[in-house]
Amino acid sequence: MHEPLSYVTPNPHSAWGTYLLQVDRVLPYLGPLARWSETLKHPKRALIVDVPIEMDDGSVRHFEGYRVQHNLSRGPGKGGVRYHPDVTLEEVMALSAWMTVKNAAVNLPYGGAKGGIRVDPRQLSHKELERLTRRYTSEIGFIIGPQQDIPAPDVGTNPQIMAWMMDTYSMNVGATASGVVTGKPIHLGGSLGRVKATGRGVFVTGREAARRIGLNLDGARIAVQGFGNVGSAAAELFTSAGAKVVAVQDHTGTIANAGGMDMADLMDVVRRDGGVGAFTGAERIDDEAFWDTDCDILIPAALEGQITVARANRLKAKLVLEGANGPTMFDADDVLTDRGILVVPDVICNAGGVTVSYFEWVQDFSSFFWTEDEINVRLDKIMVDALRKIWDMADRHRITLRTATFAVACERILMARQERGLYP
Repeated sequence: MHEPLSYVTPNPHSAWGTYLLQVDRVLPYLGPLARWSETLKHPKRALIVDVPIEMDDGSVRHFEGYRVQHNLSRGPGKGGVRYHPDVTLEEVMALSAWMTVKNAAVNLPYGGAKGGIRVDPRQLSHKELERLTRRYTSEIGFIIGPQQDIPAPDVGTNPQIMAWMMDTYSMNVGATASGVVTGKPIHLGGSLGRVKATGRGVFVTGREAARRIGLNLDGARIAVQGFGNVGSAAAELFTSAGAKVVAVQDHTGTIANAGGMDMADLMDVVRRDGGVGAFTGAERIDDEAFWDTDCDILIPAALEGQITVARANRLKAKLVLEGANGPTMFDADDVLTDRGILVVPDVICNAGGVTVSYFEWVQDFSSFFWTEDEINVRLDKIMVDALRKIWDMADRHRITLRTATFAVACERILMARQERGLYP
């Protein structure tokens, strides 16, 4: 049986509970708009679908899929689709809510949405993955669309899956609808710069934060958890700025080298093996020892709930850049604040991906495409300007960057809700 869409007493150890507590913390800074705050705690629409497919061996398996539209006050829903064995309705609700906040924080004309299927995509063949994606898209097709809700890649999904989603939706509506998803292959209306956009956003916000706290990136030591598109792209950009990657953790293991790793060699291993475990230019260490790494910057770029209170008390970093969504537990956030460790929160730090998704969506509507340099310049400006407004809010109220980001974003969301009013 599924839990209800909101809780009277949220569990702070769940993603949704963490989000609800984050909303409660921002209420004192919303003024008269606080009367609309319950809007933030109730997803507008949550769809659970059965996804039956025929497997290669002739058997039929059923998978559970979700699409949650948290808030559409500022525009169509926008958010990724996750394929992972731990996907739940509650997790997708939280991720959709963080997308609402994230889109408002960088002032994109979107609401927040998210989707997912409880599946380990590595256990499926290419054809099984295609059948799963096409059936899931058909099941949620009546609530998505270029001006309704625009999915994108997330954990366990990629441009190929977006291509299948776009094609399936287009077949069902009888016309090519390239704008129904973002993160597509370039030749199907995808945008240059999209694959590395989230990691680039982590770097841009990290660079600004480092400047604020007087941390020189030249020689700075970086530890990265999760080495997919986000973690690897951020690591490459930081090393280009003179930093060195001293520890990396992903699903294949944890490696460390205090002198810094050769990024070109490491990326070759990741492309070959799908993970960092076999890299010989670093020492293999225990997974839990990752959190004791001597580093200046920690980039959690894997899944939510990774920085617990215990781990927060052990971190040696001066700066945490949340490449993943919800990687820091609510109580752990306070520990990091008390210890003087600056956290650039997910809802601004990893917003580079959805910003370039917005660029892709705009390009699809106009059928006019920009160069990668144009995209990176626009992305950098949006991220820097958004962070500056958030930092002004944080300084004015003497609050954390997370609470300040929620304050800026929730004011925009609730102003839209107030001005639109209630219908009927």
